[in-house]
Amino acid sequence: MNVLYVNHTGVVSGGEHSLLILLRSLPPVVTPLVACPGGRLATEVERIGLPTAPITGTAGSLRLHPLHTPRALAELSIAAAQVRRLARRHRADVVHANSIRSGIVLALARLGVPTVVHVRDCLPAGVLTSATMRLIAASATTIVANSDYTARSVRSAAPGAVPEVVYNPVDLEYWDPARISRADARARLSAELDAELEGRLLLGVVAQITPWKGQDTAIEALRLLVERGVDAHLLLIGSPKFVARATRYDNEGYVERLRAAIARADLEHRVSWLDEREDVPQLMRALDMLLAPSHEEPFGRTVIEAMALRVPVLATSVGGPSEILEDGVQGRLLPPVEPAAWAQAIREIAASPELAERMGSEGRRRVEALFTVQQHVEAMLSIYRASSSAEA
Repeated sequence: MNVLYVNHTGVVSGGEHSLLILLRSLPPVVTPLVACPGGRLATEVERIGLPTAPITGTAGSLRLHPLHTPRALAELSIAAAQVRRLARRHRADVVHANSIRSGIVLALARLGVPTVVHVRDCLPAGVLTSATMRLIAASATTIVANSDYTARSVRSAAPGAVPEVVYNPVDLEYWDPARISRADARARLSAELDAELEGRLLLGVVAQITPWKGQDTAIEALRLLVERGVDAHLLLIGSPKFVARATRYDNEGYVERLRAAIARADLEHRVSWLDEREDVPQLMRALDMLLAPSHEEPFGRTVIEAMALRVPVLATSVGGPSEILEDGVQGRLLPPVEPAAWAQAIREIAASPELAERMGSEGRRRVEALFTVQQHVEAMLSIYRASSSAEA
């Protein structure tokens, strides 16, 4: 089976991490080709030993703008022509779009072969969102959503859509706590930060830096903890990846607002900015708790990664995390933009090492049962076969 994978950006974020896991685990029956703009994604795919082909990318957000929207449409149209040629050259049996924007590319390309569109984001309600999802629903053979929450968002925008839900996977060997000493991870981090972490409560947010990921909630929760006498430290792991003027948020401006809030609260010595890292498993293993305080989270890749490492997770109650963890069992589900609730939950878990240990163990058991790479690959292969049969 020849499968052409299409991604609209060369930047590696959550959706691209999931694609890379799938590509590494495909059986020999699948012959893949990955079409994407130049950048880290193409480099990572080639590192796996798989072929890539360059296409035009777009950073345009799905909101109307007098300058950015026409440019984004032009970029998508160029990419559609490129994908059409690649599908013919690869003799694609199935074309898999890894994002909503890639799904638009497939709709414009009118390929005449089965198409699978992976929806990993929940777009804000609006005319353009509805038009986009209706276009994808009308043109795609199959829509795949990364959670029931995302599937509901698709159906809300395009009532005729019938998305299949396939959860993102976690590589249980790579995210294995047995291969990473927590004591060593904390000692290495302490040396890097030139800070004494012994006895200090270590919290972390692993996410691109953008308003909807809620780093400001984590910072305010830290301020409240310190105010109550808790000796805590916060790691902000990630960067403002999408900074083009056409993107939805002013992410660089958000970074400046975060820095100002940290300075006002006199927390500079308690917040460490670690940018993009290749050693995220080691950093996450050092944590006492992972925070995922997003305004909403379509799935929550860092949630399953932390659970695999036996790290208790505090996650937003809006979105995919409520399907991943059970509140009070593997961690906590908390309302977004309510830092007082987050600070209280952190204090309760920190006060009970037995509770934290139990949450970590339950987290590992849950991802072993529900979020394995094998389950994900089998689900996607089944969708490829079903899509081919539907088109036939």
